Amino acid sequence: MGMELCRSLLVGVVVLVVVVVVSGEAQLRPNFYQFTCPKVESIVRQAVLKKVRQTFVTVPATLRLFFHDCFVEGCDASVLIASPRGDAEKDAPDNLSLAGDGFDTVIKAKQAVEARCPGVVSCADVLAIAARDVVVLSGGPSFTVELGRRDGLISQARRVAGHLPGPDFNLNILANLFRMNNLTTHDMIALSGAHTVGFSHCSRFAKRLYAFGPSSPVDPSFNLPYAQLLMRACPRDVGPTIAVNMDPFTPTVFDNVYYRNLLKGEGLFTSDQVLFSNLLSRPVVKKFAADQSSFFRAFAASMVKLGRVGVKTGHQGEIRTDCTAFN
Repeated sequence: MGMELCRSLLVGVVVLVVVVVVSGEAQLRPNFYQFTCPKVESIVRQAVLKKVRQTFVTVPATLRLFFHDCFVEGCDASVLIASPRGDAEKDAPDNLSLAGDGFDTVIKAKQAVEARCPGVVSCADVLAIAARDVVVLSGGPSFTVELGRRDGLISQARRVAGHLPGPDFNLNILANLFRMNNLTTHDMIALSGAHTVGFSHCSRFAKRLYAFGPSSPVDPSFNLPYAQLLMRACPRDVGPTIAVNMDPFTPTVFDNVYYRNLLKGEGLFTSDQVLFSNLLSRPVVKKFAADQSSFFRAFAASMVKLGRVGVKTGHQGEIRTDCTAFN
């Protein structure tokens, strides 16, 4: 009896140690590179600033890249991998619209970091820092970026489907998708505010303008003058490269105008407008529309939570030298 008790206690101690070690490895922290690359954030900031000055597309492109990366395999820079066979994560249909300027921003920032701290900082952390920096550089809130991610070893196009929100999703589908990533509906509404600096190709919302339903080709939740504006920008047979701003009023400023637009029926996607049309999410939209500081606080907090999704730490993954290729 005494021997069995000792054996049970020993097993309990071993399990406890394993849990502590695993949870300890999973802890990100802002000062992760304090001794190995103390200037990493300023190095990345300079590279991002240079790129933003070249083209504002850098802002929405980098933000969207971070989101797409984190929702597939976790925040591990798997979306940056380039495959000569065209079967990497970035090659999936849902990722083909990711703008090249986002990739270029991270690649150039990583190169600058490698020049100062070779083999130390992950591409995943460079992307996380760059995502924060583009928000700040376009007028949005600053926040502390937790660091210590490692780069993933899996990047496959076939693993993307079903992991990213679509433009026609309703609130329940959106909420469930975010919940799978330990993010609440409130986080989802706050992170959707990134569309204040976003843009979209016409094909992503053309159905709302021309083929919504048999009784009304135009989605009735659209503000009619806004729908007419979109029709002029996106006629029926428009080319696949034509895009429009998701916030037509202050498209280069990170602000709360996105939510004010929703109050007027000027959400570009169904998944945007549903945030206001659904009574469950409407109070949060109205709050963010009326109080930009409230939106900024919520967005900053939700970005930190997003940055924790599926991270690899400790001895998991690797530190890539080139963000586009496994070591």
